[in-house]
Amino acid sequence: MARNATNDLLQKAKKLKSDEFYTQFSDIESELQYYKSHFKNKVVYCNCDDPRVSNFFNYFASNFKELGLKKIITACYREQVSNLFNTEEDENGFFFEYTGTDGEKNKPSSNDIVYFNGDGDFRSSESIELLKQSDIVVTNPPFSLFREYVAQLVKYEKKFLIIGNINAITYKEIFKLIKENKAWLGINLGRGISGFIVPEHYELYGTEARVDNSGNRIISPNNCLWLTNLDTSKRHEDIALTKKYFGNENEYPKYDNFDGINVDKTQDIPSDYKGYMGVPITFLHKFNPDQFEIIKFRKGDDEKDLSINGKYPYFRIIIKNKRIQTKNTKFNDKDMAFTHSFALTK
Repeated sequence: MARNATNDLLQKAKKLKSDEFYTQFSDIESELQYYKSHFKNKVVYCNCDDPRVSNFFNYFASNFKELGLKKIITACYREQVSNLFNTEEDENGFFFEYTGTDGEKNKPSSNDIVYFNGDGDFRSSESIELLKQSDIVVTNPPFSLFREYVAQLVKYEKKFLIIGNINAITYKEIFKLIKENKAWLGINLGRGISGFIVPEHYELYGTEARVDNSGNRIISPNNCLWLTNLDTSKRHEDIALTKKYFGNENEYPKYDNFDGINVDKTQDIPSDYKGYMGVPITFLHKFNPDQFEIIKFRKGDDEKDLSINGKYPYFRIIIKNKRIQTKNTKFNDKDMAFTHSFALTK
């Protein structure tokens, strides 16, 4: 039992360490510029943020009047692990409420924050009570708990704009929300998110790791996205389709286990194909729900991964062009009406 307990603690420490990614102000500003109309008279909840250092709080506090916010609530989970073999929580979680009133501090000190009775975990009853009071949740949640975090937002029917790993697209719970048009990718993706601030104990890895002018240690994994259910006009911009299927069939092989063609790049989606098409998961960054319908993810009719001549391409999303379907439907309706009229006159 001691051995299992030690392993659990090591895994716990590893998970906590991997979740210590702090978002840069510039990346928050770059994304939030597209959603400003959503925030007027709203309560924003940043439930994974220390208000004394959080750039999410800094952004909303410094733009409080411009956005027309009603309140910012910032809450933080605190667990001090000074010894892997000590499971006691040394500090409670805490939160801070900011209403932008004259003379109120927008840089809280330790005396300004309010301590929870518990640890401040986003799943705790105290944090959930604050969630219920909020309109929009904006934060960088623990990647290791991303499924659970999003499930809570859906349960309480909250608007949200959050950062996650690109792999989150492949989670069945997240993909289901995207397919049902209940969530979608934000504006910035991959290198569009320039990097995260990490604590002193975190190893700087990768060719783009750096220390900025303020001494912040930054890594750039280039594998993150924004996930949201806040709509923007950019989400309804069509993908320009410049390729043709007919006459170029050899460029679009068919799947062994599904009636559809494979498309290697979003830019190569043919404009004249009305059937099912398998596209890369990065398609979701350009996805316009008015232009395309998402059918399913990754699997063929046999519930095995999509294959071409026995080989498996990278994960594919099966889509269909709505515009071609609509045109065909209108034509058929007219055709049926003409046939019916002709029959009556005979």
